[in-house]
Amino acid sequence: MRFADITGQEDLKRHLARSVDAGRVSHAQLFSGAAGYGTLALAVAYVQYLCCRHRRDGDSCGECPDCRQIAALAHPDLHLVFPVNKQGKKSGEAVRSDEFLEQFRALFAERGGCFSPQEWYDRLDLGKTLKGMIAAREADEIIRKLSFKSFEADYKTMLVWLPETMNEEAANKILKILEEPWERTLFILVSEQPDRLLPTILSRTQEVAVPRIAPEVLERAARERGVTDPLQARNMARLAGGDLLELGHLAAGENDAARRENFGLFCSLMRLSYNDRHLELIGWAEEAAQLSREQQRSFLRDAARLLRESYMLHAGLSEVCYLWGEELAFCSKFAPFVGSRNIEPLIAEIESAAAQIAQNGNPTIVFTHFALSVSKMIKHL
Repeated sequence: MRFADITGQEDLKRHLARSVDAGRVSHAQLFSGAAGYGTLALAVAYVQYLCCRHRRDGDSCGECPDCRQIAALAHPDLHLVFPVNKQGKKSGEAVRSDEFLEQFRALFAERGGCFSPQEWYDRLDLGKTLKGMIAAREADEIIRKLSFKSFEADYKTMLVWLPETMNEEAANKILKILEEPWERTLFILVSEQPDRLLPTILSRTQEVAVPRIAPEVLERAARERGVTDPLQARNMARLAGGDLLELGHLAAGENDAARRENFGLFCSLMRLSYNDRHLELIGWAEEAAQLSREQQRSFLRDAARLLRESYMLHAGLSEVCYLWGEELAFCSKFAPFVGSRNIEPLIAEIESAAAQIAQNGNPTIVFTHFALSVSKMIKHL
């Protein structure tokens, strides 16, 4: 995985290359950002650049044995840990990353290092409710592996994908390694939700914040995926929100049904809210609670998007509003209810609900509170 293989993020790629060239390699780094920003791929490309013996022009050569092995996630000095689980697991049974390493390598190769946690859980066939986790016994395995000398590279690298899925016991064991690392050992945490990590872990890592991909880069990516209409490519790039995975779904039309369902839920919530139908809002919350966790998170993302676009219409900025069809028709009528006095509290409620869902909060309680809170804020302005 070379830097050149990653879509966008040119400034960050140059920064990472310069830090290695200058010998500024922190022993513990936290790559934070959504999967669709290329966060995992960037972390692997960084390790490959660090270990490449023939790097040039700000990138690894991609041809030496170290490069080829790291690109395949098969280098003896690159150790991987990621959330795992399995259906029918017995009580007390330990499930570790190494058992699923081939599936992880295959998915990484198929998607160019850019895939969501849900896509990984789908590959593990975990169903709607079962999620992956990093257990304490996995932390013991990390300590064992890092106690060995490196085989080929100058650094031993432990790459932990989604460290926020560690339980408390595992996190505390990891913390001990971060406090007293072995020489020439590199710890890389790749996180979508760094706020869920222990503050003591955060304080011992150097954060590499991976930003959204620039809209113009996503426009080019949309055209490469067969979107020939320039306006459509521009709108898709805006709707994707800097996320390459979301752009892929939009270009393939995979999210059309989900987007329509989310739009219907949004319309229902807002109509009930501005008509003060509080008892019916409880029924709405129960309906939302029946969705899978990923569907609930998808709805909340779409709700935030529609509220922001409605605010743009309210502010008279229709030229930067990226809506069309039934979404535009509804939000044009709904815009008077969203203004500068309530847009920030509304978005804060959405972010709070999303965080609680991500932490496995009871969805009926979460959405009941969310719906009633939203109803108090939706007034004609």
